[in-house]
Amino acid sequence: MSASLFANDPAVFGAVSDRVIPDSLEIEVRRIYARSPLYARRFPLHAAPLKWPCFQEIPTLAKKDIVEQGHQAFFEDYRVIERGLVDKSYEYESTSGTTSGPMTVIMEEGWWTKQTERAYLASPILRQFVGRPYRKCVLAPIGCSSNLCPYEDHPFPHRYFDGTVYLNLTSDPFVFPEAEWDRIVRELQATQPEVIEGEPVYLSLLARAVQKRGVKVPSVRAVILTYGKASLQHARRIAEAFPAPKVDLYGSTEAGYLFVGEAFKDDLKAIDANAFIELVPWRPELPDVAQIYVTTREREAMPLLRYHTGDIVQRCATGFRILGREGSIYFRPDGSLVAAGDIDGALPPDFKCWHYALIQTGETRWDFYYVADESANHRDIETSLARLMGVGVRVNAFRKKFIAPAASGKFALLKPLAK
Repeated sequence: MSASLFANDPAVFGAVSDRVIPDSLEIEVRRIYARSPLYARRFPLHAAPLKWPCFQEIPTLAKKDIVEQGHQAFFEDYRVIERGLVDKSYEYESTSGTTSGPMTVIMEEGWWTKQTERAYLASPILRQFVGRPYRKCVLAPIGCSSNLCPYEDHPFPHRYFDGTVYLNLTSDPFVFPEAEWDRIVRELQATQPEVIEGEPVYLSLLARAVQKRGVKVPSVRAVILTYGKASLQHARRIAEAFPAPKVDLYGSTEAGYLFVGEAFKDDLKAIDANAFIELVPWRPELPDVAQIYVTTREREAMPLLRYHTGDIVQRCATGFRILGREGSIYFRPDGSLVAAGDIDGALPPDFKCWHYALIQTGETRWDFYYVADESANHRDIETSLARLMGVGVRVNAFRKKFIAPAASGKFALLKPLAK
């Protein structure tokens, strides 16, 4: 193993050796051990410089480990954290991620703001907003935190923090009544944001609501697609209402932002100041496809060491592409891979929708659900997608009024049968 098996810019590591891990990585590993008793209990470290084999022996950490042990396991004395939550030196966020199991994330005050700033600095599109006031509107699955828990009718001022307005009060945009979309569009107009950030399905349906009401928001200079995997259909519908550059910003509540790039350009770059990102081979026949293990940088509360995110990335000529969750990737009988992005390329050129989902119902049977204003040519869709999924596959297409999210509140574009 060597530093070349990381997504980070090699300059982050400085001088490297095939024997021992780089100084910058070792310093962070030992800092994490000093800050959290969780890691020493799982795998004690010796005092000698860490060699690559020793680093690899450090057990990976997964979300289920955090859920099972509880966030308290990261701290020597959790009473300090409880006091910090009262005096605002610490914050919490409750998240379910892509599973329904709840997880509480503790972060030191200001950590999220700082790592967001570092993510913006890593993006040629977003760095224009660093160091100056700007307004942003967010539309995404509801999360409960020490700052905001909007499960009831919080008025507009209570959802405005440091220039950011959180537009929705509940999750699942397909069930928002028209009166709720009226309110959301009014607040969008009132805010006149330079940045719109959101889960792609939410933003696609926001674009529908804006167009339906004949509204323009010329102040928007960037749209951030995050919280979930975007399809090209989402991006096109969003662009019709908000013709601004689109940014793919990938991360999680517990790990922070990890990759950033221009949407659908296959140019995602690791946000080096936020984390070290290991590229772990996933399948021998797919050398450019990897799992990622994350080691956070300069984090005090709940630092993560070799955190297995469950996402799969692909190295491309210009950067990286997020393929999706491990469980959302399909393998044909011949071993070749199908990811959500491949669906976009297989759909007929004239196809238009607000959202879709391709769901496996049997060994060779799939259902394609889509939400659109008009019915498409189902035969063309079924033929194209069946050809994509492999020999002997049959696809049935259905136009729907809505597609329900998972229990976590997230949407899936591709959903193979669980193995």
